[in-house]
Amino acid sequence: MQHWTACVLLLFLVFCEVSSEREKKTVQTLSRGWGDDINWVQTYNQGLTEMIESKKPLMIILHLEDCPHSKALKKAFTEHESIQKLAKSDFIMLNLVHETNDINLAPDGFYVPRIMFVDPSLTVRADIVGKYVNRMYTYQPNDMDFLEDNMMKAKMLLKNEHEEHDDL
Repeated sequence: MQHWTACVLLLFLVFCEVSSEREKKTVQTLSRGWGDDINWVQTYNQGLTEMIESKKPLMIILHLEDCPHSKALKKAFTEHESIQKLAKSDFIMLNLVHETNDINLAPDGFYVPRIMFVDPSLTVRADIVGKYVNRMYTYQPNDMDFLEDNMMKAKMLLKNEHEEHDDL
């Protein structure tokens, strides 16, 4: 009888462990793998509100979960320590895993991945773009230093604009 009870107990423990592992794998945070230490906003409107209140630039990453280009960019983004640090401390961060119908978030077309910066006038910064003329807001995995430079540029430009317009 003790042998039977031990087997049932062992099966119960194994089932509980498998069940908890399954739950851990399905838990999805707003980071979606782009940086779990970063505070991510849930919506574009929330990002705009927090941007104005905090006087930090809004950085939007549009991507798709199954896109190989998005996956490669995500890997490079998460491995770049300076970008992770900037995103955590100096930006309001939003990542969207679905295409938006908002034409304002697709100034040069609907493609993924794309990364853009938005200013307090609710305008995507056309002066802070990637290296590619046919897809202005795209970055390749080997462009992370260039993205870091653009993040610094967005931070400085927005800071200067806030100082010029204290009413924002």
